[in-house]
Amino acid sequence: MVRYIFRRLLALLPTVLGISLVVFIIMHLIPGDTISAMIGTKQKLTEAQMASLRAYFGLDRPLWEQYVRWLYNAIQGNFGISIRSGIPVTTEILSRVPMTLELTLLSVTIGLFIGIPLGVWSSVNQGKLADWLGRTISMMGLAMPSFWLGTLIIYVLSVFFHYLPNTGNFVSLFEDPLGNLKQIIFPALTLGFSFSANILRTTRSAMLEEINKDYAMTARAKGTTKPGIIWRHCFRNALIPIITLIGLEIGGLFGGAVIVENIFAMPGLGRLLLNAIQQRDYALIQGSIVFVATMFVLVNLLADLTYAAADPRIRYE
Repeated sequence: MVRYIFRRLLALLPTVLGISLVVFIIMHLIPGDTISAMIGTKQKLTEAQMASLRAYFGLDRPLWEQYVRWLYNAIQGNFGISIRSGIPVTTEILSRVPMTLELTLLSVTIGLFIGIPLGVWSSVNQGKLADWLGRTISMMGLAMPSFWLGTLIIYVLSVFFHYLPNTGNFVSLFEDPLGNLKQIIFPALTLGFSFSANILRTTRSAMLEEINKDYAMTARAKGTTKPGIIWRHCFRNALIPIITLIGLEIGGLFGGAVIVENIFAMPGLGRLLLNAIQQRDYALIQGSIVFVATMFVLVNLLADLTYAAADPRIRYE
């Protein structure tokens, strides 16, 4: 187990380095630079002043040298200073993580509570009305973009119920649990519904395969109750693909809530990254993407380790 974790952590390094290098190159291929974005169009600087600013921020050096300098500092935990705010990138990221982490976990919880029961219910009633309803809900969740669903939720709440979701300044769960829930519940429902569609479809497919296997028929012949066969035997054996999907979705939700956070004006990591891209804040972009990539790999490593709990036959060498 320890050797397996160590090997996976080593594999993390080239993955994160490759992502940071690709993002660095792409950002520098876009016309313009950070200095131009920082001063805007209202202020006019001379060429000497522009050159002085580029030298101050190290933007006059070759790209490879800029990247090597950034990488050397990043290894020491220093991702640089945000040019727009003047705050260390690490501080900026860590201040946004709690909200995005809470949004991700709540979205996953909602998705699991909706997707798993409906997926099992649909598989047990294959070909019946319940199965048709389950597949319809799954297709709706997959077909509806999150930005459309989020906009629809805001529209319905404001027009028909005269209620506007509480957005803006994030209230910590520990400071005001009720106020925090009012802020985060609708974005979580937006992301959780799409996630539940994937879980529902995967659960249904995995359960259909397990229900028709010999061990399920043997348990049925021995007089095991139907709930016992479904939940104690079939569902546990169907967990592997479900766990895999959960790991992928958590990583995706953690870095992919950009649109939903922007729609609901939530000061999370996704919105921070979007603003950094618009403002050409290279240091903040690099640090945010490396952080998200690292979280994605670590979550999937945790999902791999969970396989052994779901299936005792799996061993890590």
